[in-house]
Amino acid sequence: MKHIVTKSTRGNVEPFRAMGVVAAASKMQAEGQDVVMMCVGQPSAPAPLVAREAAMAAISAGIIGYTPALGIKPLRERLSQHYLDRYGEEVSPDRIVVTTGSSAGFMLAFLTLFDEGDRVAIPSPGYPAYRNILKALSLKPVEIESEASSRWVLTPQMLEAAHQEERLHGALIANPNNPNGTMMVPDAFKSLINTSNELGITFISDEIYHGLTFDVKEETALKYSDQAIIINSFSKYFCMTGWRIGWMIVPEHLVETVNRLQQNAFICAPEISQIAALHAFDGLDELEATKASYKENRDLLLAELPKLGFREIQPVDGAFYVYANCSQLSNDSEAFCQDILNHAKTAITPGTDFDTKRGKAWVRFSFAGSKADMKNGLQRLGDYLKR
Repeated sequence: MKHIVTKSTRGNVEPFRAMGVVAAASKMQAEGQDVVMMCVGQPSAPAPLVAREAAMAAISAGIIGYTPALGIKPLRERLSQHYLDRYGEEVSPDRIVVTTGSSAGFMLAFLTLFDEGDRVAIPSPGYPAYRNILKALSLKPVEIESEASSRWVLTPQMLEAAHQEERLHGALIANPNNPNGTMMVPDAFKSLINTSNELGITFISDEIYHGLTFDVKEETALKYSDQAIIINSFSKYFCMTGWRIGWMIVPEHLVETVNRLQQNAFICAPEISQIAALHAFDGLDELEATKASYKENRDLLLAELPKLGFREIQPVDGAFYVYANCSQLSNDSEAFCQDILNHAKTAITPGTDFDTKRGKAWVRFSFAGSKADMKNGLQRLGDYLKR
């Protein structure tokens, strides 16, 4: 009898729908169709010129190879300086681990911190890869629903209630959050971290959208706890999505465990990307100009989307997303987004990616693109909805 290869239960995770929209839109573009991309959190601006020039020089010199698993020393030292400059926090370079994007950081954190079956709280709406990676590692994501009454952020009371129902081993919070860009003010963030510590819940802070805030100043979780695990990336503020380069900060006693896991799972982050990331810090003027363009895009969408029927929009304090209620236009966000892609040639993401229970009433718009794209997308969307 022929053996049929079977799959493990670890692979029973939901698709990342935003990437499915990207694939469908990219196929249409390859066929010659003009599609406005408002579906994915990818900056339209490139990495800073100085970073690209450093990468090209490294390639020309032919020095690309393996690095220490924790990352090259100059980059770890520069990240340490970044925390002192931006947050006033002293972080030893020895606590910093350079990763293959934030995705590798999540996997390393989960493998370091939790055992099979452990429960980890995540927000809903929230980044779908949280729950999918947790499930793939035989951990249990505990989705806590944020509400309009709490300004769409998790509160200490929500965390404590979930913990009392059944013990939580960890909590993973993004601030600003994806898909809405909503933030906790510093005092609320501090309170959530303090509650987590009091309950014995390991706190993981996803700070990938730091640098991209508009109304509320962001703070690193390290300001409130030296036991917090920090995960960040060069993808968003630094405009380096395809370079696949990020970092994490862990307590000193966990460094060796993370080091061993990195050695075996990833060996190291790509050296060429580490070199580019090191020099990206010298391109802050470019990056701030890009951030200013995001604010213009944000203001445009917040002004125009309600006119098109998206009456409820969650607070957009940072990142580059608008999370809008579409229930007055459709009761099925997945079908709605597909129709918009097919007929309006504009790609947006259904809320079912971010909220498994309420997502059919919501859609996410990314305003990481150009202002021309935002205007074009809004015009197409308006024309489609008027049909």
